[in-house]
Amino acid sequence: MFLNLDEVFKIMEQLADVTLRRLLDNEGFDLDPGLQEPSQITKRDLEARAQNEFFRAFFRLPRREKLHAVLDCSLWTPFSRCHTAGRMFASDSYICFASKEAGCCKVILPFREVVSIEKMEDTSLLPNPIIVSIRSKMAFQFIELTDRDSLVESLLARLKQVHADHPVHYDTTQDEDLTSSVFHSTSMCGDHRFGRIEMVSSQNSEEREKEMSPQLHPEALVAGFWRSGSQSPDSRLPREQIKMRLWNDHFVEYGRTVCMFRTEKIRKLVAMGIPESLRGKLWLLFSDAVTDLASHPGYYGNLVEESMGKCCLVTEEIERDLHRSLPEHPAFQNETGIAALRRVLTAYAHRNPRIGYCQSMNILTSLLLLYTEEEEAFWLLVAVCERMLPDYFNHRVIGAQVDQSVFEELIKEQLPELAEHMQDLSALASISLSWFLTLFLSIMPLESAVNVVDCFFYDGIKAIFQLGLAVLEANAEDLCSSKDDSQALMVLSRFLDHIKNEDSPGPPLGSHHAFFSDDQEPCPMTDIADLIRDSYEKFGDQSVAQIEHMRCKHRIRVLQGHEDTTKQNVLRVVIPEVSVLPEDLEELYDLFKLCRPFICVGLTMNINFNYKCKTNFKMHFQKKSQDKCVIIMVSNSVLQPEREHMMSCYWEQPRPVALRHDPSRPYAEQYRIDARQFARLFQLVSPWTCGAHTEILAERTFRLLDENVDHLIEFKAFVSCLDVMYNGEMNEKIKLLYRLHIPPALTENDRDSQSPLKNPLLSTSRPLVFGKSSGDAVDYQKQLKQMIKDLAKEKDKTEKELPKMSQREFIQFCKTLYSMFHEDPEENDLYQAIATVTTLLLQIGEVGQRGSSSGSCSQEAGEEPQAPVPSPEQDSVFAGTHNGKSPRESQAFPEAAQGDWTVSLEHILASLLTEQSLVNFFEKPLDIKSKLENAKINQYSLKTCAMNRQSQPELKLSSP
Repeated sequence: MFLNLDEVFKIMEQLADVTLRRLLDNEGFDLDPGLQEPSQITKRDLEARAQNEFFRAFFRLPRREKLHAVLDCSLWTPFSRCHTAGRMFASDSYICFASKEAGCCKVILPFREVVSIEKMEDTSLLPNPIIVSIRSKMAFQFIELTDRDSLVESLLARLKQVHADHPVHYDTTQDEDLTSSVFHSTSMCGDHRFGRIEMVSSQNSEEREKEMSPQLHPEALVAGFWRSGSQSPDSRLPREQIKMRLWNDHFVEYGRTVCMFRTEKIRKLVAMGIPESLRGKLWLLFSDAVTDLASHPGYYGNLVEESMGKCCLVTEEIERDLHRSLPEHPAFQNETGIAALRRVLTAYAHRNPRIGYCQSMNILTSLLLLYTEEEEAFWLLVAVCERMLPDYFNHRVIGAQVDQSVFEELIKEQLPELAEHMQDLSALASISLSWFLTLFLSIMPLESAVNVVDCFFYDGIKAIFQLGLAVLEANAEDLCSSKDDSQALMVLSRFLDHIKNEDSPGPPLGSHHAFFSDDQEPCPMTDIADLIRDSYEKFGDQSVAQIEHMRCKHRIRVLQGHEDTTKQNVLRVVIPEVSVLPEDLEELYDLFKLCRPFICVGLTMNINFNYKCKTNFKMHFQKKSQDKCVIIMVSNSVLQPEREHMMSCYWEQPRPVALRHDPSRPYAEQYRIDARQFARLFQLVSPWTCGAHTEILAERTFRLLDENVDHLIEFKAFVSCLDVMYNGEMNEKIKLLYRLHIPPALTENDRDSQSPLKNPLLSTSRPLVFGKSSGDAVDYQKQLKQMIKDLAKEKDKTEKELPKMSQREFIQFCKTLYSMFHEDPEENDLYQAIATVTTLLLQIGEVGQRGSSSGSCSQEAGEEPQAPVPSPEQDSVFAGTHNGKSPRESQAFPEAAQGDWTVSLEHILASLLTEQSLVNFFEKPLDIKSKLENAKINQYSLKTCAMNRQSQPELKLSSP
């Protein structure tokens, strides 16, 4: 048992995060190798995964990147003329460095940009040094590296692999200087040379791309409008020139490629606003989209060729939103801008159909096209959707809602007075959601919002959090005095609409974001640079690790809320159609989801992660090796269903669940289960327990409910069937039983269908009689025909007539009835009654079969030929097996006449009504509550038995 509660709690959070990530991204989520086998999950595996997640979030790298080594070291920083202590992170395609002092220095070195990795002479001043040289004539010196030899060896191996996968093309036309894939860069030695900022790729790649996609727009849209005079720079142009000089000076000292030193100084430059001519290229560098761009020449052109001209729901949505994307900007008031936007959005939907297209992607892409070339805008969109804003752009915008929940927590921490006044912060969340989805582009003048996007590409989502807090703080007094949510919305809208950018070189564009009446006092203008500076000074102390930890915590709560909403909507749809009580239906819904691994977040994670509840948990483990512990149980205050689901999530073999959970379907059909899961649930909650026969009956029930034959059924169908079993009238229950014993529920390959009667234990050659108390007997041969005739006349013609039951199907029907009566208090009476009814039904079939064989079958009776008869001895009626042939292939009973034996639903129902004990059995009230309680207790033991049965064949095969 773990003695450190903090350690236990941390492990539980990590396990929860794995489950939730798998739920959010069923198709794209890949477990680390150490987490593939649930029974072998170790603390070390979980810690490695957590470190990997932090590494990718901190440096905003692709999700496919796997961290290989983290080493303490020091990096030579020429701007400070000393070595800076920090850590080196080595992954598949990157070498990264982060200083121990937050914000001091950060470096990202893609292997694609690396030319060589060499060891230097070890000295007392430079212990264990290595030099990493990059293509732009820069070199990075790391010292104090432990196990330097093995590190260099592994780095060189990955460097070789990256260059083999993505060959690097050098531009030899630039005199003696090599150029990087983005910028003509500076030398570390002082011979500084800056060329035009441009992409460099092989000549063949450029020509091939031009041939493949000649329609691509070759430049940023805003550049064309500057040349045409549509956006003539005004007197504020000198400010742009000042910014350019500051940036050029910074490039000289810190570098201007993706490998630049990223320090607090560059953050201050970004907060002032990036110059228009550098904006797009710096966005590419800060997001590292430039690496994807350089590594995939011609990729975007191919996507455009493949996707254009195709019509589907996604392309219709894109077309609908094209003219709503920055309509105030002249670049999107003509076909050039609209066509470029259409190509980028359609190409991305083709690349990532899991996301496809979501609203707000059009607004963001429009801005990207203003400042970058078309292909560059595409790769920036990839970086935003897949790395910088994870889970934002999907059907439920889970990522944005998680960040809204984090934002609420930050408001409580940083602005407690405002939080106390607005007790329900969800009202603010409805207002601020668009801030996160569109990066303030939809609610702030464009010339001001671009500065926000500058900060976003450099600092990630942290910039949006702190700017949102700054906006609320600037309006805290008015918000506290607001009477309702609509007035608070008015306050924020007016403030955001009056944010100006005095440094913008272009004329201000018309804004249509705010709504306020003319009789209100004019709102004072706020400069965006001042607002951003305040946000960094007052709220910039949040680290990436803190934000990621809060995201992890609130992801659980957000998904819990989604599950609760889905649950309520499902119940609202199903309750009017069934007789099950709402509270029982709620229990059934929980059990239904508990049969589905990695889906039931509602029960699994309904735990408040705070220190108050830590003492209620114990984590038991088995010792596998000196440092390897396997978690096997979570107990104490966790409810039984929650614990069992936790076990099912990590102890069952993973299965594809994308088809089982589809949020795009109607609420009642979103969650579905397969045949194996249904059989488990059927055994838990069905009132028709038939011993060993229950599993067979569950299989037939599943086939009956699976109307579209996709091997999955939804909750509504399951509950409707269960409602008939518990609350249906006798005729409804018999009809359901009848349907379970004819196709499609009963098939030729049914594993219990090839066991017809071995001997004619019940004979139809004798007259059918009913015993009377007086000892006499009455022949009912004539009355049978009249009874069947009356039933046929009274049958509801509007209802679709069910096919008649054959001999083989009738035998299975009788077997099920016998199994249902086992261990019933009236067992003996029921066995005698069913034997009598079976004799009656077989006699009915005998009448029809004889008439059919002689050619004089009475059409009034509505019967067809018949075969053999069972007898009242309940224990031996279904004993023995047949030689494998079905009754339709061989004559099992010599005394049966030639022809097909059939019996109808009306025959069966009328016959059952003649026995009061059977009527009482099917009409007695059934208690579903006790069944549900037992189901929650026995669920895991039933799962274990099922898993053991599945593993037995494998054990037999492996044994000698």
